[in-house]
Amino acid sequence: MGTPNFVIPVLEALISSDYEVAAVYTRPDKPAGRSKQPVASAIKRYALTRDISVFQPASLRPLQVQRELASLYPDIIIVSAYGLFLPSSILNLPPLGCLNIHPSLLPRYRGPSPVASSILNGDTITGVTILKLNEGIDTGPIIACQDTSVGPHENAEELTTRLFQIGASFLMEVLPKWTLGKIQVQPQDETQATITKRISREDGEIDWKLGATHIARQVLAYRKWPGSYTRWKGKLLKII
Repeated sequence: MGTPNFVIPVLEALISSDYEVAAVYTRPDKPAGRSKQPVASAIKRYALTRDISVFQPASLRPLQVQRELASLYPDIIIVSAYGLFLPSSILNLPPLGCLNIHPSLLPRYRGPSPVASSILNGDTITGVTILKLNEGIDTGPIIACQDTSVGPHENAEELTTRLFQIGASFLMEVLPKWTLGKIQVQPQDETQATITKRISREDGEIDWKLGATHIARQVLAYRKWPGSYTRWKGKLLKII
């Protein structure tokens, strides 16, 4: 289960392994561009080139959608930047659970914008967490973590891409041990938890009262969404 282009390495790794990928679940096609014609997600386009069945429900709550998924008899579900809530009936469906690849060292930076938040805060170390999903937002028990340095000029687009590449390789190390029951999950330390917010277009406007260091981090953190911009002589100026 995944949607954007940066999670393609996760699907590639699964296809290249000995695991059978029964299907790919991704978000419905979205209108894009001036024509507003529906455009398929990157993961859908890739899956179709590999002759993998693709499902695109708008929600996983309807009973028919859950029956359809159950008919695939999944042993495990891998979730990576999917974007839809998984109800308990689906979380409990596969015998080996639903595993999520999250681009931060949990319990820090739960929620929708972990990479941007890490860059904004000036972190020099971040990483990838593989966790077993529960009904909370990134609150499930941790299976394994792997850290990595943050480059001094690495932007969110670059770092996100790299983290999911790391996550894909790391998943291939973890899965054999997980399927054999050789990994003991660790509950998250709630006293160390931090939550990120969904970034809006308005967040990209530069506040010149803030220091130069913060503004420089913002430009890196908000690449590619929502971008950084200011207004100059009545016109919009985008900071690339």
